[in-house]
Amino acid sequence: MKIATILGLAGTAAAHGYVSSIVADGVTTSGWLVSYWYDLVNHVPIPQTPGWYEEALDLGFVPPNEYQNPNIACHKNAVNANVSATVAAGGSVKFQWTDWPHNIGPVLTYVAKCSGDCKTADKTALKFVKIDESGIDLTSQVWAAGKLMADGNSWTTKVPKTLAPGHYVFRHEIIACHGCTSLNGAQNYPFCVNIDVTGSGTANPVGTVASSLYKSNDPGILFNPYVTMTSYKIPGPALWTG
Repeated sequence: MKIATILGLAGTAAAHGYVSSIVADGVTTSGWLVSYWYDLVNHVPIPQTPGWYEEALDLGFVPPNEYQNPNIACHKNAVNANVSATVAAGGSVKFQWTDWPHNIGPVLTYVAKCSGDCKTADKTALKFVKIDESGIDLTSQVWAAGKLMADGNSWTTKVPKTLAPGHYVFRHEIIACHGCTSLNGAQNYPFCVNIDVTGSGTANPVGTVASSLYKSNDPGILFNPYVTMTSYKIPGPALWTG
């Protein structure tokens, strides 16, 4: 059984990617690896990582008709990580993807402050604040997803310096838009990581629960990407810069 499942995973690995590790203030930490699911099935011990457990074993996505489903928070059947990485407010977090094939679409990063330890937070109640967003460079017509691919399938987010210290869930996401000409054609790939923010910031911005982040007919979700773009409205709530 174990060999068969691993071979099945290998067959899908080239299709899409996921966040396999992060670099927070220069420190590399492994994320949740899809292979861990098979280890659990086969009773093989797995390491504790700040990346949330999830079951997108086909390396698939959350479609717009599931935007009100809990899966939109941190991907399919996501479960809290038990440990956290650390970053200072004003520092940076680099999200490393295993692979990424689609060069059309925005890249976004959110944070949600946990009232206590993030390992017990309710993903449906977390309120996410967008701290990083990138759509398309209208001059070059290069999408954020294309830039991510050119940067070795990685994306770096700066944490606002004024963000108050505490326990946070960072939600990093690519929205693949190669199918956005059709209703429910967008593909959301969200991944969550527990990160403790340190520093002397005092800002506690109000966020949005995951099930209210997007609608299937949002102008940045349902549109024609195969024309010269003269404008693009990045999906989700307004960017908070601190």
